[in-house]
Amino acid sequence: MSPLAGADVQALLADAAGRAGRYLADLDERPVAPGGAALAGLARFDEPLPEVTGDPAATLALLDEAGSAATVASAGGRYFGFVIGGSHTVAVAAGWLATAWDQDAALPVMSPVSARLHEVVTGWLAGLLGLPAGTAAVSVSGASMANTTALAAARDHQLARAGWDVQADGLFGAPELTVVIGEYAHSTAVRALGLLGLGRNRARRVPADDQGRMRADCLPEDVTGRW
Repeated sequence: MSPLAGADVQALLADAAGRAGRYLADLDERPVAPGGAALAGLARFDEPLPEVTGDPAATLALLDEAGSAATVASAGGRYFGFVIGGSHTVAVAAGWLATAWDQDAALPVMSPVSARLHEVVTGWLAGLLGLPAGTAAVSVSGASMANTTALAAARDHQLARAGWDVQADGLFGAPELTVVIGEYAHSTAVRALGLLGLGRNRARRVPADDQGRMRADCLPEDVTGRW
């Protein structure tokens, strides 16, 4: 339970909103990478594990004062580094509200609103992508879990076609699967192969064109007939 109540809760959340708003307002004017002074300021976080609860307002202030300047301005308009999605202001605000809801969305009975929103978004995606009625969807945290989820589904499906229930019997003695990936396959896909027991080094790499797409004329002849 929060040690705060009533007006103190409102004040802390209002303080957080104000600090976040000021951070976003200055984002396009600040350097993309933090400077030396900002990095040195991170030393303020180095302290022993507290034995008692600290002041929430002081903790928030420390995060902002020592942390905000040491961020990479990846949400700004001048960031051209890694592929990082930006957030609209309404998405940030909705995220705060969802965090305050603190819902466990594992089952509809645990969070009816989460279940209904999931159904709505799934319907939108199915319509947008032209998928059939009854299509299921799952939200994941990013590329790593997206590739892992997709490859797990493909692994289970292909082994089921071969008469093997991987969820029940595991991979010991299972029919061999051939995985074909492009030469520019994302590192998360390779990591997912290792996590799923398919082997990082067993994948068959295929040359790709200048857009990163696998070249169909270079697909292994011993697997093309299986598709």
